[in-house]
Amino acid sequence: MAIALEMQQITKEFPGVKALNNVTFQVGKGEIHALIGENGAGKSTLMKVLSGLYPAGSYDGSIHINGEKQQFHTIKDAENAGIAIIYQELALAKNMTVAENIFLGNEPKRFGIVHWDRIYQESERWLAQVGLKGIKPDALTGTLGVGQQQLVEIAKALAKKAHILILDEPTAALTEYEVDILLNILRKFKQEGVTCIYISHKLTEVFSIADTITVLRDGQTVATHPASELDENKVISLMVGRELKERYAYVEAKPGATVIDVQNYSVWDDEQSRKKVIDNVSFAVRRGEIVGIAGLMGAGRTELVMSLFGAYGSKIEGNVEMEGKTVAIRNTGEAIEAGIALVSEDRRKYGLVLDMDIKSNISLASLKGVSRAGVIHDNKVIHSAYHYRDSLKIKAHSIEAVVATLSGGNQQKVVLGKWLMTNPKLLILDEPTRGIDVGAKYEIYNIMNELASRGVAILMISSELPEVLGMSHRILVLSEGKITGEFTHAEATQEKIMESATGGK
Repeated sequence: MAIALEMQQITKEFPGVKALNNVTFQVGKGEIHALIGENGAGKSTLMKVLSGLYPAGSYDGSIHINGEKQQFHTIKDAENAGIAIIYQELALAKNMTVAENIFLGNEPKRFGIVHWDRIYQESERWLAQVGLKGIKPDALTGTLGVGQQQLVEIAKALAKKAHILILDEPTAALTEYEVDILLNILRKFKQEGVTCIYISHKLTEVFSIADTITVLRDGQTVATHPASELDENKVISLMVGRELKERYAYVEAKPGATVIDVQNYSVWDDEQSRKKVIDNVSFAVRRGEIVGIAGLMGAGRTELVMSLFGAYGSKIEGNVEMEGKTVAIRNTGEAIEAGIALVSEDRRKYGLVLDMDIKSNISLASLKGVSRAGVIHDNKVIHSAYHYRDSLKIKAHSIEAVVATLSGGNQQKVVLGKWLMTNPKLLILDEPTRGIDVGAKYEIYNIMNELASRGVAILMISSELPEVLGMSHRILVLSEGKITGEFTHAEATQEKIMESATGGK
C-alpha cells in the first residue's frame, strides 16, 4: 500500500509538559486509520500539528504527504496540501446557509466577485456526495440536525479537495442511526481513495470501521497494528498500560433512607408550553444507591433531571420531597441549598468556565462557603482545590492550570470536584463519561462507588447501555416522558431495557 502520510519523530512541548515525545505515525493511501488513546495521550495535539494549527517551528520532527516533505505554517497551508480536520465541536455558522458554510473561506470568485451561482450548484454536488440529497443548499444550517451538520462539515472538507480527512470524535453527539450513515459514507470514501484518520473512544465503532489502529500513550506511539490482529481488551491494555479486567466497577448497594421522593411529576416544555415532556412520573432514590436512567434520545431524561435542578420547565406539577420534606425548587440556587448537584451532559458549556483555572472552577458553586462578608477567602479556595485535585486524581501541573488545557477526563473530574464541594445529598450525573477514555471512565466509576459508600444518592443518565447495566443498582426506563420500566441490577438486560425504551411491555 502506498503511503499517504508519514509523521516522523514529532515532539511538541508546552510549558512544563511534553505533549508529544518522538511520535511516528504512518497512514496508507485510501485506508481508514484509527488513532486512539486515553485523554491526554496526545491524539489531538498530533492532529493539530498535522492540520497546521501548531505551525512548523513550534515542534520538532517532519511531515511527509505522498512522499514529499511539508511545512505547514497555517491551517490554510495544510488545506492546500489536501488535509481537512473535523472537530467534535462543529465549526459551522448556524445563521448562514448550508452552501455558504460549505464554501466559507474558500469562495469561488469571478473578477473578484463571489460566484454565487457556482457556490449553490457545486454545493448540491457535495451534499449528494455525503448522502444529503434532500437538503437544499439555501437551507439555514441551524435548522439541520446534529448528524446532518456533521455531514455538512464533511462536504465542506471535500469541497476543499481534501484527500486526507481527519475526524476527531465525530459521533459523540449522534444517534445510532446517524452513526451508521456516517460510517457507511466513510466506507464509500475509502473505495474512492480518500484517506481517513478516525479518532474515537468508542471501540465498537473503531473495530467496525478501521483497517489499522495506532495507539498513543503519554505522548508516545505504543503500537500500530491491523485492526484484525487486535480486540477491545488488547487495545484497552495498550491504552492504559495495564489490564482492566473489569470495564465497570459495580459494588453491591447498602441503601439507606430515601433522599429524594418524586411523585406524580409532570414537566412542560420551555419553548412549547403546551407540550408535556415529563408525564406523571414517580420514583425515589435512597442513600448509597446508584439509580440509572435509560431511554432513547428525546425520551425526556435530561429534561427530567434539569427540572429537578431548577433549570428547566415552563410549568411543573407534582410533589418532590428531600429527606421527607416537601421542596419547591424554582432555580439552581434553591436546588443547591436543598442538597442537589447536577453534572450536566455538556461539561464545556454548562459545567465549566474554560478560561478560568482549576481552583476557581472547583469553588464556583460553593462561594458562600469560602467567603465572609462577600469577600472570598483565598486560603479556603486553595485548600479545597488541592483536596479535590488529589482525591479525584486530576492530572495537572498546578491548581492554577487553565481548565481548557486539560483532557476531557480531567475536565470532568474538575466538574465533579465543583459539585462535591457543595456536599450534595443527591448527585445527578448526566452522561458522566461522554467523550472520555476507558481509563478515565473506570476512575469515574470508582469515584461514584466511593460516594455511594459514603451515603450519597446518585441518579445517573447514560446513553451507553453497558454502562447503565454495569453501574446501576436499579434502572428506570423512560419513553416519551413516562417511566415504562424499572429493573433491579439482577433483573436488567439490554433486551428488557430496549423493549421498555421503545414502548413495549
